[in-house]
Amino acid sequence: MRRTLYILLFAILLSGCIPNNPYREDQTEANIFYNSFSEPPRHLDPAKSYSSNEYAILGQIYEPPLQYHYLKRPYTLIPLVSEEVPEPIYLDRAGTMLPANAPSEKVYRAIYEIRIKKGILYAPHPAFAKDEEGRPLYMSLEEEDLAGIYSPEDFPRKGTRELGAEDFIYQIKRLADPTVASPILPILEKYILGMSEFSQAIREEIQGLRKSGSPIPPVVDYSRFPFPGVEKVDDYTFRIILKRKYPQFVYWLAMPFFSPMPEEVVRFYSQPPLVERNITLDRFPVGTGPFRLKTYRPQLEMVLVKNENYHGELYPAEGEPSDKEAGFLNDAGKPLPFLDKIVFKLEKEAIPRWNKFLQGYYDLSGITSDSFDQAVILTAEGRAELTGTMKEKGIRLVTAVRPSTYYMGFNMLDDVVGGYDERRKKLRQAISIVLDYEEYIEIFNNGRGIPAMSPIPPGIFGYLEGREGINPFVYDWDEKKGRPVRKSIEEARRLMREAGLPDGRDATGRPLIITFDNAWTGVDAKPVINWFIKKFALLGIQLENRTTDYNRFQEKMLKGNFQFFSWGWNADYPDPENFLFLLAGSNSKVKYHGENAANYENPEFDRLFRIMENMENGPERLKVIRRMIGILQEDAPWVWGYHPVSFTLAHSWVKNLKPNSMANNTMKYIRIEPRKRAELRKKWNSPRLAPLVGFFVVIAVLTVPAIIKVSRRLGLTR
Repeated sequence: MRRTLYILLFAILLSGCIPNNPYREDQTEANIFYNSFSEPPRHLDPAKSYSSNEYAILGQIYEPPLQYHYLKRPYTLIPLVSEEVPEPIYLDRAGTMLPANAPSEKVYRAIYEIRIKKGILYAPHPAFAKDEEGRPLYMSLEEEDLAGIYSPEDFPRKGTRELGAEDFIYQIKRLADPTVASPILPILEKYILGMSEFSQAIREEIQGLRKSGSPIPPVVDYSRFPFPGVEKVDDYTFRIILKRKYPQFVYWLAMPFFSPMPEEVVRFYSQPPLVERNITLDRFPVGTGPFRLKTYRPQLEMVLVKNENYHGELYPAEGEPSDKEAGFLNDAGKPLPFLDKIVFKLEKEAIPRWNKFLQGYYDLSGITSDSFDQAVILTAEGRAELTGTMKEKGIRLVTAVRPSTYYMGFNMLDDVVGGYDERRKKLRQAISIVLDYEEYIEIFNNGRGIPAMSPIPPGIFGYLEGREGINPFVYDWDEKKGRPVRKSIEEARRLMREAGLPDGRDATGRPLIITFDNAWTGVDAKPVINWFIKKFALLGIQLENRTTDYNRFQEKMLKGNFQFFSWGWNADYPDPENFLFLLAGSNSKVKYHGENAANYENPEFDRLFRIMENMENGPERLKVIRRMIGILQEDAPWVWGYHPVSFTLAHSWVKNLKPNSMANNTMKYIRIEPRKRAELRKKWNSPRLAPLVGFFVVIAVLTVPAIIKVSRRLGLTR
């Protein structure tokens, strides 16, 4: 018994006195940024990746033609590896140039000519390595050549070459290649000339090889198939030709999909011995960006290091009016990137990740519901402030409204909740009133959200603030408070009576039952579902929950086998078209497998959408958008839900952290103060002597009586 007690006390001693630093001693003051990820990325091939956690890696490595200005708002496109932001050239059927404001029906072709900066080199990689005679070193690999090779880093020789127009053309062709399976191919086929035909030609070629039993080449020879939508002008210039006017296309040129891809890199990774070792493009990216991937151990860590071949860029010298006072211009004109290395550690559990942040071992942290009260308090005005503990550590709270919309929708094809007559409109409006998203945000999101008035979130053209921006079918404007106030439950019940459903019952007295489909399978879902059930009950409506896994949920949505559902949308680019298209009839999920999950189809809204989608931002476009939003608010195909607000905690040694929801390549702007971090880590994690002292006191209390007793037995003491 006493021996067991000693072991326990010794464990207490170790817990209080042994340092818990997870990093090597020689990294104490290194210029390394530490962050975490909760699940490994599925794709690091920019043609396949379409996930924010993957973009956190890809954005630092690959460089598409354009990028978003780090500091300016509204979001502004600027050149990255291109010389300038391309202006489209519009042509009619006769090949005559049209003005920039030409109506879309007159535009037969839209041409984007992109000129690339000279002298940009790829990061060192074995795919570029050559022998003394200029021949590739590693393009005919056999299994015996790979002894000790587990990643591209292990090859003894590496090389580089200059970025060229051909690399962008090759990547666009990869987007069309059905064997690559890019998720944006269905979208781009609508716009890029000949893309659909190019893709189909490759598909037929592969099908023919399969039928004949011929071997399928690991890399398709794209030169064998015509593709008029991309043209090489010279070594540094290429054109993308669209079938029609589409002003939003320029935003796609800032996404990783349009990053350059050298053909020799794809051929290098297609070699069977490398594929068998899982050394592929999907795991080991190759780019021209400020960082390159050095370590890929997705079950442990991913490490990016500064690209020694980086062409260079300067920190922005201008931004918003408040940026100078906030310190965001202190590094103006300095060369990027500031960091030498970025380390992403796998942390599947929220509590260890949170504790390591508090100890200073991670530089940034989000806030989960478990840690919210420890980090943030909400003032009487609803403003978020840090707790005293966080302030004592010098931690900063960085908030930003994300360009996203989380909404509840009705199946407009359903006989009960769908349709466009006054009765069904009033039913949906009544439900929209009782689903109190102010309360929802407070209870389930710790106040991190803004109730939505339409699909368009703040920061996107067309979003209106104040009185003119409210949804008049759900809110009234309170002049004294200077803010919108949700209509009363009595008003919602009045609408139910006018809809012929007093107390949620029809003329025969039968209760109204509405099914609710969702994919909320998490442990925290039950209270949320119960909240919805209780809110519907205020109108006498019985909400029948039908939770399924996500695959089954998607199947129901495609078949239209639902009445009420939950979904959301994150902006691909900062344009209202990227949100309003979610309700365009031509994008109906049931009819066309589009993103219009509510299957909403209003002829006037669709007519205005076709006008709006090809307009430039300005008063005329805003006028059209306001008319469209008015139609949506009256028809109420969605309960508009909310726009989420992100909360990020940053330690005092992290500089230049300004949220930019559109940009993926923001790590090059971040600067840290390693010495300050090392000092605070030491302070926060210094060995505690109290357990040591307590240990010896307990030892003395337990040991001295035993020594006296033994001594008496031996006659050494009296």
